[in-house]
Amino acid sequence: MKQAHLFWLGVTAALYTVAVAVSNLLIPIFIDLGPLGMLSAGTLTFGITFTLRDIAHQSSARAGLGRTPIFLMIGLAAVVNVAVAAALETPGRFLIASFGAILLSETVDTEIYHRMRSRSWLMRVFSSNAISVPLDSIAFTVVAFAGEPGYDALVMAQIVQADLLFKFGIGALVALGKNWWDRA
Repeated sequence: MKQAHLFWLGVTAALYTVAVAVSNLLIPIFIDLGPLGMLSAGTLTFGITFTLRDIAHQSSARAGLGRTPIFLMIGLAAVVNVAVAAALETPGRFLIASFGAILLSETVDTEIYHRMRSRSWLMRVFSSNAISVPLDSIAFTVVAFAGEPGYDALVMAQIVQADLLFKFGIGALVALGKNWWDRA
């Protein structure tokens, strides 16, 4: 049984790393959602990373490994993200914003998730995401766009608003889908 959890931890870590890299490639592409805000196309794939990380938490715990593999996964994703972005000459502000936001929000999320081990899986996911998603969206947006032409406080607030709606929505759909799958 431990082998199965290790296998799923590896699969989840790979999916997480790819989702982070793809998300960062899509950062500069925006979709105007009118009253819902400005949505970076990267948010569409980044929204699943929060729940993928929580699935990795679950697999790691079931394999008896604790937090260490999660921190390694976050670190690996951050390094791969920076390497891919640098190879494609992504602006430095996106690299710094992404790397910093990932390390900050994912570390906070990991700690919250692990402190709630006695709660249901959905409660751990929704509670940790309630803090890490806004932290990620605000930190990334401010570092990536503050001071850039065309990105005043109103535009950045619209970006954060759309980010929050879609990251929470996508994360919730993945979490509920996994919960349904586990019960089936």
